[in-house]
Amino acid sequence: MTLTAEGERFVADRHLATLSTIGPRGGIHVVAVGFTFVDGVVRIITSDGTQKVRNVERDPRATVAQVAGPQWLSIAGAARIERAPDAVRRAEQLYAERYRPPRENPRRVVIRIDPEQLLGSAGLLTR
Repeated sequence: MTLTAEGERFVADRHLATLSTIGPRGGIHVVAVGFTFVDGVVRIITSDGTQKVRNVERDPRATVAQVAGPQWLSIAGAARIERAPDAVRRAEQLYAERYRPPRENPRRVVIRIDPEQLLGSAGLLTR
C-alpha cells in the first residue's frame, strides 16, 4: 500500500503522533512524538539513551500512529537507531519542514522505521 495524495497531505500537516515500542518487561511503551514520513521512511528525532531508543535497540518492532479528527494512519515496521551525523542532519531538516527547527541537542539520534504495514482511514491509502 502507498499513500494517496490526501495521505501525503495528512503526513505533511503539523500533527503529533504516538510511537509504540516494546518495553523492557514486554508491555507496550507509548509516547507522543513528532515524525516525518518521506521517501517511504519514518524518522523520529530523539535523545540517545531514552526509553524508546533502548526499546528499539532491544526489539525493533515499532508503530507510529497519527490521528486528526476522523482521519488516522498507522505505520508499523522494523525500527533501528541511526547515529551518523548525515542521518541526524537529514532527519532534523525534515522535522524543521514539518514542525519547526529542533533545539540544539548533541545527543540527538534518529529512530528510523522501515514500514512493513500501513493502515489508515478511507482515502489515505491506495488499496
